[in-house]
Amino acid sequence: MTLLGTGIGWRPEIADAVERMPGIDWVEAVAENLCPGHLPESLLRLRERGVTVVPHGVSLGLGDADRPAPERLTALAERAEALGAPLVTEHIAFVRAGGPLTATPRLEAGHLLPVPRTRDALDVLCENVRIAQESLPVPLAVENIAALIAWPGEEMTEGQFLYELADRTGVRLLIDVANLHTNHVNRGEDPAKALAELPLEAIAYVHVAGGFERDGVWHDSHAHPVPRPVLEILTDLTSRVAPPGVLLERDENFPEPAELERELAAIRESVEAGARQRGAQDQGASAPEAAATGTAGESERPAVAGDAARQRLGVTQAALLSALVAGTPVPEGFDRVRLGVQARALAAKRADVVAKLAPELPLILGTGYRAAFVAYAQGHPMRGGYRQDALDFAERLLLGGQLAEGRTRRELRRWWLDRSGPAPRPLSRLGRVGQVGRSLIGR
Repeated sequence: MTLLGTGIGWRPEIADAVERMPGIDWVEAVAENLCPGHLPESLLRLRERGVTVVPHGVSLGLGDADRPAPERLTALAERAEALGAPLVTEHIAFVRAGGPLTATPRLEAGHLLPVPRTRDALDVLCENVRIAQESLPVPLAVENIAALIAWPGEEMTEGQFLYELADRTGVRLLIDVANLHTNHVNRGEDPAKALAELPLEAIAYVHVAGGFERDGVWHDSHAHPVPRPVLEILTDLTSRVAPPGVLLERDENFPEPAELERELAAIRESVEAGARQRGAQDQGASAPEAAATGTAGESERPAVAGDAARQRLGVTQAALLSALVAGTPVPEGFDRVRLGVQARALAAKRADVVAKLAPELPLILGTGYRAAFVAYAQGHPMRGGYRQDALDFAERLLLGGQLAEGRTRRELRRWWLDRSGPAPRPLSRLGRVGQVGRSLIGR
């Protein structure tokens, strides 16, 4: 297993600072933000210095009811090869649902959503992981995610689910201690119990990140300082095992480099505190405990998930995602209040990402941009990625009558026409296209 050391998530906004930071052994970069033939100069310089770069995928959808798309696997493999990475990582999550499998509209979450901890979901996930492993040139590690919502009728704890996944596939685990804290606050799950049930020997590395609490809900923002409870979970983990690597994630609201260095120092101190505790204990005591709580005999379950299992999972995921992004009724057994929180969080995230990819929209619409986009997002699913989402939002405003004739409408119409393709449609056709879109959404 590759020894990584202490690392930080590489982002363009802090690229220069990361290059100058002392004690950075490796970095992780979001795979979808990289072009294999045109890697950022900063990453190339880091690689020349011997700094390991690991691509971290966010859109593969290993927890989807459908099998992973070959083109997504190819793209991830190309990035691993371009970076000379020792491994690649993804998430235990579903990100899209619907389509031919369930005869329902195809929906995109634009976010990592939890899979139910059921036998069906585990069978599907195991097969999807095996497909990915066969397609990638380096080992795969998968990450536990943070969740605002819990599935009804779950059959396993998170630790048991991860144990069986690793046991049946040999996949490595990327353990996010911030996500364990999130699930403790939001779903009442005990981080220590999860750690006790994990196959610790399968850990590839560890994520550490910050968040914030609002109205009793913890939001895994990656835009706030790492809180003390997350560092305490890190110490608990490192008291049980020496992870090959630990990495600080920060995606937004970047502080001064000195603050990031202080967070890295706190992470190192937490790791060292855990190591001291581990040294004082009987070596190897945690490994039998983890094995005893797992169900290794399940490794003999079928290697291929049946179509019936995929369809059952697909129906439940499509119903949940439709409630979150299309305003359909909440599926039975889910917490309606918590589902509303998740739906608003998804809409807010879409607004933020679209504002980054299409910064002209907030400039054109001014202070009304965010409210208008969130209102749009809560009833209109994303149908083709965030760039298409920006176009669809603008089209909806132009067709919906929310904008009176004037400068704002003229600028928005010009922006839309400039970006709608090599042969922009006249506004008279927009009406017909919009009617088709409305009829499809209503099905």
